[in-house]
Amino acid sequence: MAQSTAGSEARGSLHRYELRRKLIWLLFLLPALLIYVRFMALPLFNSLGLSFYQGTGLTPERFVGFDNYIQLFTAPLWRDRFFNALGNTAVFFAIHMLVQNTLGLLFAVLLATGIKGHGLLRTIIFLPATLSVLIIGFLWRLILNPQWGAVNQFLKAIGLEQFALPWLGDPTWALIVISLVSVWQWVGLPTMFYLAGLLTIPEELTEAARVDGASSWQAFWRIKFPLLLPVIGIVAVLTFVGNVNAFDIIYAMAGARGEPAYSTDLLGTFFYRTAIAGEHPVAIPNMGMGAAVATVMFLILLVGVSVWLLLTQRRGAEM
Repeated sequence: MAQSTAGSEARGSLHRYELRRKLIWLLFLLPALLIYVRFMALPLFNSLGLSFYQGTGLTPERFVGFDNYIQLFTAPLWRDRFFNALGNTAVFFAIHMLVQNTLGLLFAVLLATGIKGHGLLRTIIFLPATLSVLIIGFLWRLILNPQWGAVNQFLKAIGLEQFALPWLGDPTWALIVISLVSVWQWVGLPTMFYLAGLLTIPEELTEAARVDGASSWQAFWRIKFPLLLPVIGIVAVLTFVGNVNAFDIIYAMAGARGEPAYSTDLLGTFFYRTAIAGEHPVAIPNMGMGAAVATVMFLILLVGVSVWLLLTQRRGAEM
Protein backbone atom coordinates (compact mmCIF):
# COMPACT_ATOMS: atom_id res chain seq x y z
CA MET A 1 0.00 0.00 0.00
CA ALA A 2 2.81 2.38 0.88
CA GLN A 3 4.60 1.53 -2.36
CA SER A 4 1.43 2.23 -4.36
CA THR A 5 1.01 5.61 -2.65
CA ALA A 6 4.65 6.50 -3.27
CA GLY A 7 4.29 5.50 -6.93
CA SER A 8 1.19 7.67 -7.32
CA GLU A 9 2.94 10.62 -5.70
CA ALA A 10 5.95 10.15 -8.03
CA ARG A 11 3.70 10.04 -11.09
CA GLY A 12 1.83 13.12 -9.90
CA SER A 13 5.08 14.97 -9.30
CA LEU A 14 6.33 13.99 -12.77
CA HIS A 15 3.04 15.13 -14.32
CA ARG A 16 3.26 18.52 -12.56
CA TYR A 17 6.87 18.87 -13.70
CA GLU A 18 5.95 18.17 -17.32
CA LEU A 19 3.02 20.60 -17.13
CA ARG A 20 5.23 23.31 -15.61
CA ARG A 21 7.87 22.78 -18.31
CA LYS A 22 5.27 23.10 -21.08
CA LEU A 23 3.94 26.30 -19.52
CA ILE A 24 7.46 27.71 -19.43
CA TRP A 25 7.93 26.82 -23.10
CA LEU A 26 4.61 28.51 -23.90
CA LEU A 27 5.66 31.59 -21.93
CA PHE A 28 8.83 31.94 -23.99
CA LEU A 29 7.03 31.25 -27.28
CA LEU A 30 4.10 33.59 -26.60
CA PRO A 31 5.87 36.90 -27.47
CA ALA A 32 7.12 35.52 -30.79
CA LEU A 33 3.68 34.04 -31.52
CA LEU A 34 1.97 37.36 -30.83
CA ILE A 35 4.43 39.22 -33.06
CA TYR A 36 3.93 36.66 -35.83
CA VAL A 37 0.14 36.87 -35.62
CA ARG A 38 0.15 40.68 -35.54
CA PHE A 39 2.65 41.34 -38.32
CA MET A 40 2.37 38.22 -40.50
CA ALA A 41 -0.89 36.30 -40.10
CA LEU A 42 -3.30 39.23 -39.75
CA PRO A 43 -1.89 41.17 -42.76
CA LEU A 44 -2.10 37.97 -44.80
CA PHE A 45 -5.80 37.51 -44.02
CA ASN A 46 -6.46 41.24 -44.48
CA SER A 47 -4.83 41.08 -47.92
CA LEU A 48 -6.94 38.06 -48.81
CA GLY A 49 -10.09 39.91 -47.77
CA LEU A 50 -9.03 43.05 -49.63
CA SER A 51 -8.75 41.09 -52.88
CA PHE A 52 -12.56 40.79 -52.95
CA TYR A 53 -13.07 44.57 -53.00
CA GLN A 54 -12.66 47.44 -55.45
CA GLY A 55 -12.52 51.20 -55.06
CA THR A 56 -10.12 54.08 -54.49
CA GLY A 57 -7.76 54.58 -51.57
CA LEU A 58 -6.01 52.13 -49.31
CA THR A 59 -9.22 50.41 -48.16
CA PRO A 60 -11.61 49.79 -51.11
CA GLU A 61 -15.19 49.43 -49.92
CA ARG A 62 -17.09 48.02 -52.93
CA PHE A 63 -17.42 44.24 -52.68
CA VAL A 64 -16.89 42.55 -56.06
CA GLY A 65 -16.35 38.92 -55.07
CA PHE A 66 -13.97 37.10 -57.40
CA ASP A 67 -14.13 39.80 -60.07
CA ASN A 68 -10.51 40.88 -59.41
CA TYR A 69 -9.28 37.34 -60.02
CA ILE A 70 -11.43 37.00 -63.14
CA GLN A 71 -9.99 40.23 -64.55
CA LEU A 72 -6.45 39.20 -63.61
CA PHE A 73 -6.71 36.05 -65.72
CA THR A 74 -8.97 37.28 -68.54
CA ALA A 75 -8.70 41.06 -69.09
CA PRO A 76 -5.88 41.76 -71.62
CA LEU A 77 -4.35 44.58 -69.56
CA TRP A 78 -3.87 42.38 -66.50
CA ARG A 79 -3.61 38.93 -68.10
CA ASP A 80 -0.77 39.77 -70.46
CA ARG A 81 1.26 41.57 -67.82
CA PHE A 82 0.68 38.85 -65.23
CA PHE A 83 1.69 35.88 -67.40
CA ASN A 84 4.65 37.83 -68.77
CA ALA A 85 5.83 38.53 -65.21
CA LEU A 86 5.20 34.90 -64.23
CA GLY A 87 7.31 33.63 -67.13
CA ASN A 88 10.12 36.08 -66.35
CA THR A 89 10.04 35.00 -62.71
CA ALA A 90 10.39 31.36 -63.78
CA VAL A 91 13.46 32.26 -65.88
CA PHE A 92 14.87 34.30 -62.99
CA PHE A 93 14.43 31.33 -60.64
CA ALA A 94 15.90 28.82 -63.13
CA ILE A 95 19.07 30.89 -63.55
CA HIS A 96 19.51 31.13 -59.79
CA MET A 97 18.98 27.40 -59.33
CA LEU A 98 21.35 26.39 -62.13
CA VAL A 99 24.07 29.01 -61.72
CA GLN A 100 23.94 30.35 -58.17
CA ASN A 101 23.35 27.08 -56.34
CA THR A 102 25.78 25.13 -58.55
CA LEU A 103 28.52 27.70 -57.98
CA GLY A 104 27.65 27.73 -54.29
CA LEU A 105 28.20 23.98 -54.10
CA LEU A 106 31.48 24.26 -56.01
CA PHE A 107 32.77 27.03 -53.74
CA ALA A 108 31.69 25.10 -50.65
CA VAL A 109 33.62 22.01 -51.78
CA LEU A 110 36.73 24.13 -52.41
CA LEU A 111 36.46 25.79 -48.99
CA ALA A 112 35.83 22.47 -47.24
CA THR A 113 39.01 21.00 -48.70
CA GLY A 114 41.06 23.75 -47.04
CA ILE A 115 42.33 25.24 -50.28
CA LYS A 116 45.14 27.76 -49.85
CA GLY A 117 43.75 31.18 -49.07
CA HIS A 118 40.32 29.80 -48.19
CA GLY A 119 39.74 32.54 -45.63
CA LEU A 120 40.20 35.27 -48.23
CA LEU A 121 38.11 33.31 -50.74
CA ARG A 122 35.29 32.99 -48.21
CA THR A 123 35.35 36.76 -47.65
CA ILE A 124 35.33 37.52 -51.38
CA ILE A 125 32.40 35.18 -52.01
CA PHE A 126 30.26 36.45 -49.14
CA LEU A 127 31.15 40.17 -49.27
CA PRO A 128 28.62 41.18 -51.99
CA ALA A 129 25.77 39.79 -49.87
CA THR A 130 26.55 42.38 -47.17
CA LEU A 131 25.93 45.28 -49.57
CA SER A 132 22.61 46.95 -50.29
CA VAL A 133 20.77 45.60 -53.32
CA LEU A 134 20.14 49.15 -54.54
CA ILE A 135 23.86 49.93 -54.35
CA ILE A 136 24.65 46.74 -56.26
CA GLY A 137 22.03 47.58 -58.88
CA PHE A 138 23.21 51.14 -59.50
CA LEU A 139 26.85 50.03 -59.51
CA TRP A 140 26.23 47.41 -62.19
CA ARG A 141 24.19 49.86 -64.24
CA LEU A 142 27.34 51.98 -64.45
CA ILE A 143 29.53 48.96 -65.23
CA LEU A 144 27.14 47.81 -67.99
CA ASN A 145 26.65 51.24 -69.55
CA PRO A 146 26.84 50.71 -73.36
CA GLN A 147 28.86 53.89 -73.98
CA TRP A 148 31.50 54.02 -71.27
CA GLY A 149 30.80 51.04 -69.01
CA ALA A 150 33.72 48.86 -67.93
CA VAL A 151 32.35 45.69 -69.56
CA ASN A 152 32.06 47.12 -73.06
CA GLN A 153 35.30 49.05 -72.73
CA PHE A 154 37.09 45.82 -71.84
CA LEU A 155 35.52 43.95 -74.77
CA LYS A 156 36.59 46.70 -77.16
CA ALA A 157 40.10 46.75 -75.72
CA ILE A 158 40.61 43.05 -76.47
CA GLY A 159 39.16 43.28 -79.97
CA LEU A 160 35.67 41.90 -79.30
CA GLU A 161 33.66 44.98 -80.31
CA GLN A 162 30.92 42.79 -81.77
CA PHE A 163 30.09 41.57 -78.26
CA ALA A 164 29.84 45.09 -76.80
CA LEU A 165 26.05 45.15 -76.46
CA PRO A 166 23.53 47.41 -74.73
CA TRP A 167 23.13 44.76 -72.03
CA LEU A 168 20.26 46.37 -70.13
CA GLY A 169 18.61 47.75 -73.27
CA ASP A 170 18.27 44.49 -75.19
CA PRO A 171 15.13 42.47 -74.29
CA THR A 172 17.01 39.27 -75.14
CA TRP A 173 19.80 39.84 -72.63
CA ALA A 174 18.42 42.18 -69.98
CA LEU A 175 16.77 39.58 -67.72
CA ILE A 176 19.70 37.18 -68.04
CA VAL A 177 22.21 39.90 -67.15
CA ILE A 178 20.21 41.11 -64.15
CA SER A 179 19.78 37.51 -62.98
CA LEU A 180 23.55 36.96 -63.15
CA VAL A 181 24.13 40.16 -61.18
CA SER A 182 21.77 38.82 -58.52
CA VAL A 183 23.62 35.50 -58.60
CA TRP A 184 26.93 37.33 -58.09
CA GLN A 185 25.55 39.12 -55.06
CA TRP A 186 23.86 36.19 -53.32
CA VAL A 187 26.06 33.20 -54.20
CA GLY A 188 27.67 33.49 -50.76
CA LEU A 189 24.48 32.36 -48.99
CA PRO A 190 24.17 28.88 -50.55
CA THR A 191 27.93 28.58 -50.24
CA MET A 192 27.69 29.02 -46.47
CA PHE A 193 24.78 26.57 -46.23
CA TYR A 194 26.59 23.92 -48.25
CA LEU A 195 29.84 24.48 -46.38
CA ALA A 196 28.08 24.02 -43.03
CA GLY A 197 26.51 20.82 -44.33
CA LEU A 198 29.83 19.45 -45.63
CA LEU A 199 31.58 20.16 -42.34
CA THR A 200 29.02 18.06 -40.45
CA ILE A 201 29.77 14.94 -42.54
CA PRO A 202 32.20 12.66 -40.65
CA GLU A 203 35.58 12.46 -42.34
CA GLU A 204 35.73 8.76 -41.46
CA LEU A 205 33.19 8.03 -44.22
CA THR A 206 35.35 9.46 -46.99
CA GLU A 207 38.49 7.88 -45.52
CA ALA A 208 36.80 4.48 -45.57
CA ALA A 209 35.78 5.06 -49.19
CA ARG A 210 39.37 5.93 -50.13
CA VAL A 211 40.60 2.76 -48.42
CA ASP A 212 38.14 0.81 -50.60
CA GLY A 213 39.69 2.41 -53.69
CA ALA A 214 37.20 5.22 -54.38
CA SER A 215 38.53 8.43 -55.88
CA SER A 216 37.79 11.86 -54.37
CA TRP A 217 35.19 12.44 -57.07
CA GLN A 218 33.45 9.11 -56.35
CA ALA A 219 33.58 9.73 -52.60
CA PHE A 220 31.88 13.09 -53.06
CA TRP A 221 29.07 11.96 -55.36
CA ARG A 222 28.34 8.65 -53.62
CA ILE A 223 28.81 9.68 -49.98
CA LYS A 224 28.85 13.42 -49.41
CA PHE A 225 26.32 14.52 -52.01
CA PRO A 226 23.49 12.18 -50.82
CA LEU A 227 24.08 13.33 -47.23
CA LEU A 228 23.94 16.94 -48.45
CA LEU A 229 20.53 16.56 -50.11
CA PRO A 230 18.53 17.95 -47.13
CA VAL A 231 20.64 21.12 -47.22
CA ILE A 232 20.20 21.33 -51.00
CA GLY A 233 16.44 21.10 -50.47
CA ILE A 234 16.48 23.95 -47.95
CA VAL A 235 18.55 26.11 -50.29
CA ALA A 236 16.15 25.35 -53.16
CA VAL A 237 13.14 26.40 -51.07
CA LEU A 238 14.83 29.62 -49.93
CA THR A 239 15.83 30.38 -53.54
CA PHE A 240 12.28 29.80 -54.73
CA VAL A 241 10.73 32.02 -52.07
CA GLY A 242 13.30 34.77 -52.59
CA ASN A 243 12.94 34.75 -56.39
CA VAL A 244 9.14 34.82 -56.42
CA ASN A 245 9.28 37.86 -54.11
CA ALA A 246 12.20 39.52 -55.94
CA PHE A 247 11.73 43.23 -56.57
CA ASP A 248 14.64 45.42 -55.51
CA ILE A 249 17.29 44.28 -58.01
CA ILE A 250 14.85 44.76 -60.94
CA TYR A 251 13.77 48.14 -59.58
CA ALA A 252 17.39 49.28 -59.24
CA MET A 253 18.59 48.08 -62.65
CA ALA A 254 15.51 48.22 -64.92
CA GLY A 255 12.87 50.30 -63.14
CA ALA A 256 9.40 49.46 -61.88
CA ARG A 257 8.11 48.67 -65.39
CA GLY A 258 10.79 46.06 -66.04
CA GLU A 259 12.36 47.79 -69.01
CA PRO A 260 13.00 47.22 -71.81
CA ALA A 261 9.45 46.45 -72.96
CA TYR A 262 8.58 44.58 -69.73
CA SER A 263 11.24 41.96 -70.54
CA THR A 264 12.55 42.08 -66.95
CA ASP A 265 9.17 42.46 -65.25
CA LEU A 266 8.78 40.01 -62.34
CA LEU A 267 5.80 39.26 -60.13
CA GLY A 268 7.23 41.61 -57.49
CA THR A 269 7.42 44.61 -59.83
CA PHE A 270 4.03 43.75 -61.35
CA PHE A 271 2.51 43.78 -57.87
CA TYR A 272 4.23 47.09 -57.08
CA ARG A 273 2.80 48.77 -60.18
CA THR A 274 -0.65 47.31 -59.62
CA ALA A 275 -1.10 48.14 -55.95
CA ILE A 276 1.18 51.13 -55.37
CA ALA A 277 2.47 52.92 -58.47
CA GLY A 278 -0.40 52.24 -60.88
CA GLU A 279 -0.30 50.10 -64.01
CA HIS A 280 0.20 51.80 -67.38
CA PRO A 281 -1.83 53.30 -69.08
CA VAL A 282 -4.27 53.87 -66.22
CA ALA A 283 -1.52 54.73 -63.72
CA ILE A 284 -3.94 54.63 -60.79
CA PRO A 285 -3.12 52.35 -57.84
CA ASN A 286 -5.60 49.50 -57.54
CA MET A 287 -5.37 48.02 -54.05
CA GLY A 288 -8.03 45.38 -54.68
CA MET A 289 -6.28 44.04 -57.78
CA GLY A 290 -2.92 44.35 -56.02
CA ALA A 291 -4.25 42.21 -53.17
CA ALA A 292 -5.43 39.64 -55.72
CA VAL A 293 -1.94 39.57 -57.26
CA ALA A 294 -0.39 39.17 -53.79
CA THR A 295 -2.79 36.30 -53.00
CA VAL A 296 -1.89 34.51 -56.25
CA MET A 297 1.81 34.95 -55.43
CA PHE A 298 1.19 33.46 -51.98
CA LEU A 299 -0.61 30.48 -53.52
CA ILE A 300 2.28 29.93 -55.95
CA LEU A 301 4.69 29.92 -53.01
CA LEU A 302 2.45 27.65 -50.96
CA VAL A 303 2.01 25.09 -53.74
CA GLY A 304 5.66 25.18 -54.82
CA VAL A 305 7.08 24.78 -51.32
CA SER A 306 4.51 22.11 -50.36
CA VAL A 307 5.23 20.01 -53.45
CA TRP A 308 8.98 20.29 -52.91
CA LEU A 309 8.74 19.34 -49.23
CA LEU A 310 6.45 16.41 -50.10
CA LEU A 311 8.91 15.12 -52.69
CA THR A 312 11.92 15.50 -50.41
CA GLN A 313 10.15 13.80 -47.50
CA ARG A 314 9.09 10.92 -49.72
CA ARG A 315 12.64 10.59 -51.02
CA GLY A 316 13.97 10.63 -47.45
CA ALA A 317 11.52 7.90 -46.45
CA GLU A 318 12.59 5.74 -49.41
CA MET A 319 16.27 6.17 -48.50
